[in-house]
Amino acid sequence: KIIWRKRTEREYAMKVIGITGGVGAGKTQVLSYIEEHYSCRVLRADEAAHLLEQPGQACYEQLVKLLGKDILQGEQIDKQKMAAVIFQDKEILAKINAVIHPAVKHYILEQIAYERERGAVDYFFIEAALLIEDRYDLIVDELWYVHSDIEVRRRRLAKGRQYSAEKIEAIMQGQLSEMEFRRHCNVVISNNGDLEETYRQIRELI
Repeated sequence: KIIWRKRTEREYAMKVIGITGGVGAGKTQVLSYIEEHYSCRVLRADEAAHLLEQPGQACYEQLVKLLGKDILQGEQIDKQKMAAVIFQDKEILAKINAVIHPAVKHYILEQIAYERERGAVDYFFIEAALLIEDRYDLIVDELWYVHSDIEVRRRRLAKGRQYSAEKIEAIMQGQLSEMEFRRHCNVVISNNGDLEETYRQIRELI
């Protein structure tokens, strides 16, 4: 349970920033640089979800109930088996998202409260694909959009992740348009390949 109270001056100083962008935009590069150079905590929603899917954690029992014990490898949820079920059944996907997304958001709120109490970092960065759709604008002080041109993103995904053209297109079609990202975000970071230019933008923002 999160107990809200009046913050100290130090706690007010910690800024909460959401990092979002389309697949292949380079959010990992941006966050790696920030982690290395600034007093911050970075929380990636995918990593939080993985934690919450472990035995004894918030989502585990509900996911096993939804998907059945065949989804388990020993006591652990087998991610590949879960993915196979999800991609075959959109109704199951919606139910799984209804379990995981609220739990991840609650966990993030707990961690923000913890870091405010601790008062040891200047920034708290949240990285998630659905920051806009899940209304993280109500949680963060600012939303930052990491932008790369579509062709740059396609090349990165084909080379770095060995995705097929069909898979890349399917993923991109399921994400927000550039117009929507720009409409909701306070800051745009251009990341088309010149990393020093990307880092310069980050330094200027910080």
